[in-house]
Amino acid sequence: MNLYVYETEQDMAAAAAEKAAEVLKQALAKKPTIRLIAATGNAQFKFLEKLYEKKDIDWSRVTLFHLDEYIGISKDHPASFARYIQERIVDKFHPGKVFLINGSASDVEAERKRISALVSEAPVDVAFVGIGENGHLAFNDPPADFETSEPYIIVNLDERCRAQQVGEGWYRSLDEVPRQAFSMSIKQIMKTACILAIVPEKRKAEAVFNCLSEKAAVSPLHPASILKTHPNVHVFLDKDSASLLRRT
Repeated sequence: MNLYVYETEQDMAAAAAEKAAEVLKQALAKKPTIRLIAATGNAQFKFLEKLYEKKDIDWSRVTLFHLDEYIGISKDHPASFARYIQERIVDKFHPGKVFLINGSASDVEAERKRISALVSEAPVDVAFVGIGENGHLAFNDPPADFETSEPYIIVNLDERCRAQQVGEGWYRSLDEVPRQAFSMSIKQIMKTACILAIVPEKRKAEAVFNCLSEKAAVSPLHPASILKTHPNVHVFLDKDSASLLRRT
């Protein structure tokens, strides 16, 4: 695991964007099209802004997936991750192909199978991920399923995960936050050739410590700890999210 700490979130975002551009161009140099998984959430805002400044990436050769989506909300909902991807990536970067999860699908299992089949058609080259306040990776809340081979799964969201969505301003109250979601599975995420984790802010310090410190065990109770076992992962922190690591 390659771990980088920066003084400010802005510096972290710039460095992560530089690395992201590098790995995307390296992947594009090897094959005509590549596959990318993108995270959503507040932690990705500045990173995506900096990545947008990189104008020498051929996005027309990129196929885009996203990590997760709430069950029971439409793409028009302000908190929809499909909407986030559409507005912050698709409409700006213009990737060649985009496969969005339909959170309002009438047949949830059919939608899970559809997106699972699509992502399974070829290897994924790059993933941009975050780490939740509870240590989740995508919507794999603790204790996460490290064993399933299903590419996407249906998960129950724990209260801390749902509270984070309220804290970030996506919902007005806990009662409004859906209790279930589609999530890319841990095993599917870990199949990605190169993973970039972008994790700023003080509120993530506990999760960073529990998942990524030298003494932290790899455990479903701290889902993002699985990143320590990946051969090509780059974790970008600011001084606030890394604050507990610096005490060890």
